[in-house]
Amino acid sequence: MLEEPLGLVRQAAVFGLETLGGAASARLLEQQLEAEEAREDLDGAAVVEDIVRALGRIEAASARASLVKRLERLVQREPELSDVNALARMLWRKRHPELIPAVRSSLARLSLPAPHGLHGLLVLLEKSPEALREWGLDPAVPAADKSRVLSLLEEELPEAWEAVLPAFLSAAQAWAEPVAPPGGEPAYFCERLLSLVLTHQERLLASAPEGVRSALRALARSLVQGASMGCALRAAAVLKLAGTPEDAALLDAHCPEDATFAQVFRNAARILREKH
Repeated sequence: MLEEPLGLVRQAAVFGLETLGGAASARLLEQQLEAEEAREDLDGAAVVEDIVRALGRIEAASARASLVKRLERLVQREPELSDVNALARMLWRKRHPELIPAVRSSLARLSLPAPHGLHGLLVLLEKSPEALREWGLDPAVPAADKSRVLSLLEEELPEAWEAVLPAFLSAAQAWAEPVAPPGGEPAYFCERLLSLVLTHQERLLASAPEGVRSALRALARSLVQGASMGCALRAAAVLKLAGTPEDAALLDAHCPEDATFAQVFRNAARILREKH
């Protein structure tokens, strides 16, 4: 199937190898990755994306080396930002101190506007959870830098890193007062934080102290009133989980005109009203 001319068939083969896992699958995928890169067409690009994702999820140690080789090839040309960010997410899944030199070297050679996924990856690789909490609280660190870290934690949130949530939540509260305007980095940071919470909601909300839940509820209440629809929709979804019945009136008052968006608000308000 990997030799088929139709890209969809090759993508199906990649999915099969990811499911099988193991070192043998990783070797096949590494070979196929170089072949797909050489195609330089849309079909090849789609298969490359699937192979990178598969290598990030295969447990074999050799998969990390394959992703590093992909990174080394990327920096030799002018890569798309989306390719770099996708690779950074999978390298985070393969986190290991040995990645630091490769990431540092690649950052020195890439001409993409900063920050991007590799910047966030380097922060996570170099900082302990305790140091990351201090970094998250530091008002001198730009929102854009913190957003790139959150994007990687959304991909995978190890248990030791769960404790950094209050620090990023504190930063978001500062940027959301007054309500973060749409289109800016503070608004994007708030989006990424709420997405992180929603992606890992079963773990984060179940174990969160009452103070964290209250702070998260306050942030969501602020953001549902803002002009950034990306923030508002995620905030409504968070309120559905962490809110109280009295939050239903706020959702009704700020319900968007768009029918699809409005459904998110109405569904959250209905569930909150049913809480006892």
